[in-house]
Amino acid sequence: MTNQQEQAKTVALEALPLRDNLRGQFPYGAPQLEVTHLLNTNENTHPVPQVVADAIGKAVHTAATSLNRYPDREFTELRQRLAAYLGHELTENNVWAANGSNEVLQQVLQAFGGPGRKVLSFPPTYSMYPLLASGTNTEYISGVRADDFTLTPDEAARQVKDTAPDIVFLCSPNNPTGTALGLDVVEAVYQAGEQFNTIVVVDEAYEEFSLSGTKSALTLLQGRERLIVSRTMSKAFALAGARLGYLATSPQVTDALRLVRLPYHLSAITQAAANAALEHVDVLLATVDEIKAQRDRIVHELEEMGLKPAVSDSNFVFFGWFEDAHAVWQGLLDRGVLIRDVGIPHHLRVTAGTAEETTAFLVALREVISA
Repeated sequence: MTNQQEQAKTVALEALPLRDNLRGQFPYGAPQLEVTHLLNTNENTHPVPQVVADAIGKAVHTAATSLNRYPDREFTELRQRLAAYLGHELTENNVWAANGSNEVLQQVLQAFGGPGRKVLSFPPTYSMYPLLASGTNTEYISGVRADDFTLTPDEAARQVKDTAPDIVFLCSPNNPTGTALGLDVVEAVYQAGEQFNTIVVVDEAYEEFSLSGTKSALTLLQGRERLIVSRTMSKAFALAGARLGYLATSPQVTDALRLVRLPYHLSAITQAAANAALEHVDVLLATVDEIKAQRDRIVHELEEMGLKPAVSDSNFVFFGWFEDAHAVWQGLLDRGVLIRDVGIPHHLRVTAGTAEETTAFLVALREVISA
């Protein structure tokens, strides 16, 4: 699309009675380009194992015979399977799911945010948070991290007390920096929010890739009825195309989400695919260790190049320092490798893919740096 076409499109959009807080906004989306090595959206680049694909195909085929009927509105079997996967003595009453973790987070904002309410998060972090806030007319408050992008318990708690948010989003491992928060940060934020009845959401989309010793916020759920831990089947499970996100929390929070969910929001096809996949958890997660090995390889080789990669508990690596990060991004793209320019000066982010993809990225980066 040309610049002139883009301008005409913008003018046409602005002519509509759009809500004021949506004017001038841009939809979320990473570049979707045809390249040899696609390493910009943190997908699991390994294909779905054939045994899992076959099981999903069979389950979807069976579900297709009854598509004239609405699906199970409560997706009970799926919640039971997800609870069993998560463990920690959770039951289906603690679990909720939707079409991707973005819809899960949107439902949290619909239930607990809205006009006159505030959500606090700590950039640089997942760029969908302010967009979800805008879409639900919830005021978004940008918290502050240290210069090295870390967040201490005391500083996080202070900002909660200063801003009195209705919701706090904590991304751990954080996207785009990749590093997990200590559970002491989660505890401090939850305690600081007690006086405001604050809902605390820990977004653990990448938790399965965490370094040894990193603990999940699932361990904190007991006795904290306003704590939510969100997850996804898009990353470690290699099911980004299935669009299945979920969360664990107290039964009263899942009851609140029932008030805002659309009727039958999880299709019979989605439920069938997810249930079939969860029968093969070990097979689906077999690539996690290989991905972690490639991530650690990237970190090691970037350090050898004199660059500064962040500690990563995820399936991607955030790294710098570049005078012109976008020029490096373009140089990689010219060589068929698409990574992510996350808009943070001097830094880029790359997904840890297969061994072959990692090699292609590292070779191309060395060429770009040399040039």
